[in-house]
Amino acid sequence: MSNDPYIIITADTHAGASVQAYRDYLDPQYRDDFDAWRSSSYKSPAEKHVSKKKSKNWDSAERLEDLQNDGVVGEVIYPNTVPPFYAKAFHISAPPSPDQYERYLAGTRAHNRWLAEFCAEAPERRAGIGLIHLNNIDDAIEDVEWIAKNNLRGGILLPLPSPSETHLKPLNHPDYDRLWAAIQDHDLVMNQHSGQGSPSYCEGQGSNALWAMEMSFFIQRGFTHLIMGGVFERFPKLRYILTESGAAWAPKVMRGMDSMWMAWKAGYIGEIDTSKDPAIKEPPSFYAKRNCWYGASFPSPADVKGLDIVGEDHVLWGNDYPHYEGCYPYSRENMRFAFSELDEKVVRKMLGENAAALYGFDLEALKATANEVNITPDQVKVPLDEIPADSTCITFQRARMEQMMKKQA
Repeated sequence: MSNDPYIIITADTHAGASVQAYRDYLDPQYRDDFDAWRSSSYKSPAEKHVSKKKSKNWDSAERLEDLQNDGVVGEVIYPNTVPPFYAKAFHISAPPSPDQYERYLAGTRAHNRWLAEFCAEAPERRAGIGLIHLNNIDDAIEDVEWIAKNNLRGGILLPLPSPSETHLKPLNHPDYDRLWAAIQDHDLVMNQHSGQGSPSYCEGQGSNALWAMEMSFFIQRGFTHLIMGGVFERFPKLRYILTESGAAWAPKVMRGMDSMWMAWKAGYIGEIDTSKDPAIKEPPSFYAKRNCWYGASFPSPADVKGLDIVGEDHVLWGNDYPHYEGCYPYSRENMRFAFSELDEKVVRKMLGENAAALYGFDLEALKATANEVNITPDQVKVPLDEIPADSTCITFQRARMEQMMKKQA
């Protein structure tokens, strides 16, 4: 194997304009409403946890420098800041209610316009993910067409209704077929991200921890509904990725779906007659392996287990910049922690080649910058012997805690 530097693309970063900057990207008829919302409804995030790093969301030069110092030469960009009329970031917000929809749509379209300009500042290095809604399929298709036309090659961030969003149909509903057809025709990736699809929680003790603990279940409902709902059977060229969720969960979920499919295929699930709900033609794991990708953000070794099942061409590494739970600015240490025992060919795929294939990065255009960064296979294969002491990365926090518990045992 060659010791040429890895070309490292993070498949999980977040960006957005400052709240006030979004005003210029709104359709003019919403700017008075924006001014009223900005002055009376919107509250700035806590300085300690969010605001002190806010410029990393939109300062192009700062961002490029940060990422290159962290070893990264390309990024896939999810939203992060609060779009106009929202209470929090898109990817952790519930889909809009019918009363909210018009203004929320105006807000997300403002974000898409900003993002297209931001990505155009470094087109070889940025793949932006555009935002759509499911409230109105015609509007969603219009946004898909705009996203494709404006070179947001990250694709679309697919909303995920929770069980409480009864005004929206689940993703396996046939009414969405027109949308799936448009996404397939424009060859866009369908992205979902950890944090989507969760219900609301009460103010009781443990609610934040419960939300964080249970989000893995709720986000996987997008994966299972699309597969079991036959979406990938009817639209075989669709590509879907679930990011910041690792890959180790997928083999178990595949086995569970396949087990259910066997009974479904036979016509009865226990006493439930499924003859009027015919099974998909292939086992669910077939579509999971063909149509689905897996974003392993700030992974541990355990998070990338199951590569032989999900496919080594379908797992993408991410550093979650600029989030505190991500591994920035210790991405080199994270690579060593997660990948030191893996074959260089597989690591090369997860660190960049798979992202390039899925999102259309030009590896040749990124090579010179990767050579400057110079993260080599020889460096990554050195096991990490010391967890960065000041890192707030969840993976490193867990590793430190486990080490401490072993010493105390």
